[in-house]
Amino acid sequence: MPSTEQNDIMEDLSSGRYGKYTVNAPLAHYAYWKIGGPADLLIEPQSIEQIQSLIRYLAQQGIPYVVIGDGCNMLFDDAGLRGVVVRIGRGMAELSIQGELIEAQGGVYVPWLARKSALAGLTGLEHTIGIPGTLGGLVLMNGGSLRKGIGDNVVEVEVVTPQGDRKVLSREECQFSYRHSALQGTGNIVVRTVLKCEKADKKTVRREMLDILRQRRRNFPLRLPNCGSVFLNDPDIYEAYGPPGKVVEDTGLKGLKIGDIQVSPLHANFMVNLGNGRSRDVLNLIRTVRERVFQRTGFWLTCEVRYIAPDGQMMQAHVAAGP
Repeated sequence: MPSTEQNDIMEDLSSGRYGKYTVNAPLAHYAYWKIGGPADLLIEPQSIEQIQSLIRYLAQQGIPYVVIGDGCNMLFDDAGLRGVVVRIGRGMAELSIQGELIEAQGGVYVPWLARKSALAGLTGLEHTIGIPGTLGGLVLMNGGSLRKGIGDNVVEVEVVTPQGDRKVLSREECQFSYRHSALQGTGNIVVRTVLKCEKADKKTVRREMLDILRQRRRNFPLRLPNCGSVFLNDPDIYEAYGPPGKVVEDTGLKGLKIGDIQVSPLHANFMVNLGNGRSRDVLNLIRTVRERVFQRTGFWLTCEVRYIAPDGQMMQAHVAAGP
């Protein structure tokens, strides 16, 4: 944080007016990889108005900040963050269902959203049942599974801009494509989303969700800390060699370990923390895997996971790892 008037700024930010707060927040506690040093301050707004006020204040003071949900696809640096982490969590998790429309705030936990849709006899969100994290991040990344994306169900998205203003965007304006949306890189915070599903038999929807969960338990390393899929499924690579997990496995890299970070022996698109992994270990392993895959295929894998530097800069992890 800026050295001038630092005490006054910290006192203001930790007054509670912007939401719940934690000083010197251990970021490893807020990331699925269980990696990361302390952040100067972590704030969890409890309303859209608090988000607006906080973002305006941070912009006015020139304080670095990063916005997260559950931290499921985040790699925090071992040095932590010199600034503020804005966490859109359970205080921003209101949800309502009217007919085929679901209105949900950005902090809604995605598997809970999927279960609520099933109980309402709605289909379309089955593929999200096993995805950890919050709805805001899922919409931002057009996340999903089974080659589906949440953007298919979006009607509109409300965001808070980097200036602290509220803005409603249509599905068309979001420009959803595979694991991408026009929201990325804008600094906009997804605070509310309206989704449209279709009516269906509750038992059928529930059965499909249970099948997906059973498949995930069989195929994914759920018992060790990880961020989910590390590499994106690139269409060109997929056509030539298959999905990223297969590409990494066929390159002979299953089980490869640097420090306490390992390419999962169960699924090669996962990197697991065996206990004492560090951010540098993850970045080194990402770089090694990419280089070996490129040597074999001529393709560079790109990362789904985001790295957050100590100064608050966020980037795809392969960018931080280097060529």
